[in-house]
Amino acid sequence: MTEATTTTAAVDYWSMVFVLVLATFIGLGVIRRVSRLLYTPLMSLTNAISAIAVVGSLVVTGAEYPTTIRVLGAVALFASMTNIVSGFLITDRMLKMFKKQ
Repeated sequence: MTEATTTTAAVDYWSMVFVLVLATFIGLGVIRRVSRLLYTPLMSLTNAISAIAVVGSLVVTGAEYPTTIRVLGAVALFASMTNIVSGFLITDRMLKMFKKQ
């Protein structure tokens, strides 16, 4: 029997940090320019994106990955679920503002 050789790919962390910071600033810039009338559709869109993140983080958390990756998957699951629940709460609160009393 021959031993299987494994190769690990080098991870460029600085590129990942750069993309994260760039996406953060672009996201903040886009959201600041959204009209108040479009907040409800925007929340619906972010809930849909978070739902995709929930599915991905469930796959990562439940698979046979190293412990650190599974912990990061659990953190991503918690953050995505928090985003979805708070999005529904904010949307409900905004819709209540338009109801006649």
